[in-house]
Amino acid sequence: MKKRIGDPWISTSDYGALLPQFTVNLIVRSIDLALEFYRKVLQAQVHYSDPDFAALRVLGIEMMLHADHTYEHNPWSASLRGGQTRGLGAELRLLGMNPEEVAERARGMKALFKDVSVRGHGWREVMVRDPDGYVWAVGEIHGAHG
Repeated sequence: MKKRIGDPWISTSDYGALLPQFTVNLIVRSIDLALEFYRKVLQAQVHYSDPDFAALRVLGIEMMLHADHTYEHNPWSASLRGGQTRGLGAELRLLGMNPEEVAERARGMKALFKDVSVRGHGWREVMVRDPDGYVWAVGEIHGAHG
């Protein structure tokens, strides 16, 4: 059941028409808790948020967050209520942020998953985990120091 009071910032059909071909949509327990992570650790620009939904951008990538309760009629509903691990097996990769700076911000939120390292694919990266368990590998091409 939706918790938003009043009209959304934009109609859902108008917003949908603005989205690029690929968009990330994460289902989260708490929009506010998730936004704290995305703002502080990944320096997200938040276009809009309410208790049900948030629209944000991270390094030019449009993202959405939907609260669990907005998926009450979705086949995932029982699993979400049951507390199953979210995102296990998915690694969201973000190229273009200094991994040491991301690691420092993540430590302050107890969100560090794996410290900075150079992986075989040539990225110097850090792995951070949001409050719902989604893991982000964030970094730069090895040798690119900002």
